[in-house]
Amino acid sequence: MNNITNHHKNLFAESIESFDEMGLNDKLVQGIYGYGYEKPSLIQQRGILPLLKKRDVIAQAQSGTGKTATFVIGTLQNINRTTHSICVLTITPTRELAFQIEQSFKEIGVHLKVKTQVCVGGTRLSRDIRYLLKYNPRIIIATPGRLFDILSLNTKILKKLQYVIIDEADEMFSKGFKFQIYRIFKFVPKLCTIGLFSATLPKEIIQIVETIMNEPVRIFVKKNELTLEGIKQFYIAVEEKWKLEAVCDIYRLMKITQSIVYVNSKKKAEWLAEKMSSNGFEVLCLHGSITQADRSAIMKNFRLGIRRVLITTDLLSRGIDVQQVCLVINYDLPTSKEIYIHRIGRSGRFGKKGIAVNLLVKNEVFVLREIESYYNTTIEEMPLDINEYL
Repeated sequence: MNNITNHHKNLFAESIESFDEMGLNDKLVQGIYGYGYEKPSLIQQRGILPLLKKRDVIAQAQSGTGKTATFVIGTLQNINRTTHSICVLTITPTRELAFQIEQSFKEIGVHLKVKTQVCVGGTRLSRDIRYLLKYNPRIIIATPGRLFDILSLNTKILKKLQYVIIDEADEMFSKGFKFQIYRIFKFVPKLCTIGLFSATLPKEIIQIVETIMNEPVRIFVKKNELTLEGIKQFYIAVEEKWKLEAVCDIYRLMKITQSIVYVNSKKKAEWLAEKMSSNGFEVLCLHGSITQADRSAIMKNFRLGIRRVLITTDLLSRGIDVQQVCLVINYDLPTSKEIYIHRIGRSGRFGKKGIAVNLLVKNEVFVLREIESYYNTTIEEMPLDINEYL
């Protein structure tokens, strides 16, 4: 599956098909099995060992394949128990993703009792710094802006850092974050191990990141392997004015646990949530203008299954990891083909089945064909017996 090239490529080319064979701490293995994993996914078979060996890693694997657990396991194993300093820094583009990653560290590392801290905007900077100094967390998960603010006030906190992980690296090295990341790296020790993880890694991004890495192990999934196994993709040809009725029909027809509906604007998200509510559906609505406290409460309700339909914008295409999501509906097709994999990857999480349904208006046929071509996949018209695929 993966194409690995580096100066020691034979060292890590093999797959390790069992967590028990990775030489992991017993307490960590216990946490992995308790988390629900029985065997490593493909990215975990290839990606954990290089991190254990403190090799820099560039890993591309689509959403839902277990890449978060790859760097969580790979870093937890080597955390220095004797230091009172930060050992692992994970940088991520969104607040939601930061909290999701922290949860993975806590649950997989539950028996290791390692302290974690999330540092993101929307909270008091002084509170973050006070917590860092008082509790000495070994792991911090941060968004770039807040992290740089902290480092500007306390330049020494990363002096004993062992790992820096950049999640969603394609977005992190886009125009919005690139210069912040470069400035942050001035505070990172030279011997620190660097891991970059993303569902898509354009060539220009790879050229940038290689300048900060030391002979990285490369784990690339070919583009034609990017569509998740286990996800059935369909389209419904419909006029814009009938989209609402089409979505309501889907929810009347299908037996679903939890699902996500993606739209391309905050205004559309609020409008659709109101219309679906008036049609008798209990939905949640999430977008960038909602406060952090309310966003956290909404996500908690969704994760607990209190409400089963979440309407959202691409703010969260990278920030949701809810195992029970079996259906994703693209009410609006994504504005770029790269976003598509992040959206539909929310269904069919590793080892589970899922369905993606695209509502298609006539002038968007070429967009769907472009997505099919890019991912070397087939998106068929939705059949009447849709429940058979769940």
